[in-house]
Amino acid sequence: MRPLLLFSCFLLLVSCKSKQLTANSPEKYDLEVLAEVISQDNLNDIYPSSNMTEGTELFEEGTVEHPYTILYPKTPDQILIIWKDDERTKLHQIYIDKESRWRSNTGIRIGSTYDELVEINGGPIKFYGFGWDHSGAVDWNMGGLAKSNIRVFLAPLIAPPKDFYTDQMINTTQDEIDNMKLRVRAILFQAPGAD
Repeated sequence: MRPLLLFSCFLLLVSCKSKQLTANSPEKYDLEVLAEVISQDNLNDIYPSSNMTEGTELFEEGTVEHPYTILYPKTPDQILIIWKDDERTKLHQIYIDKESRWRSNTGIRIGSTYDELVEINGGPIKFYGFGWDHSGAVDWNMGGLAKSNIRVFLAPLIAPPKDFYTDQMINTTQDEIDNMKLRVRAILFQAPGAD
């Protein structure tokens, strides 16, 4: 019985590894998969119809200039790739802020609710106030996503109290959270070592 079990595990591993990512693979819209495609210098093969555009711009509150690439510009699937280097070989960040096919393989997508984030994180989260460049930035609060490369930013569907417009972490009640109807407005994939 034991050799049969080992052989079955071996076949399962081989079949998983043999599944190749292609331009038609639905998982190509996972941010983590895009990061892997970038690391393999395979963007053109996996996203051949993405109509890539490139440029250079100031990021990080206008303090650092980075080259960038946009996939699917001016469509719902638009996504921004920010590079560390002028040759566009080293990923810095990936950023989305439109409802689209893009998502994190954690299940987070644009429009995910506050409660969904708490469930995915496996524990409570904290967030910064609104009305500044990093408005609604989420702190995973030592939860399951604390060591992940995913950063998210919340926005209220209903205007929050005036004292929630701040660049500080805010203390709030569950009733206040429920009343604001918080949703993910942007997702940032931070490349390892890019902090």
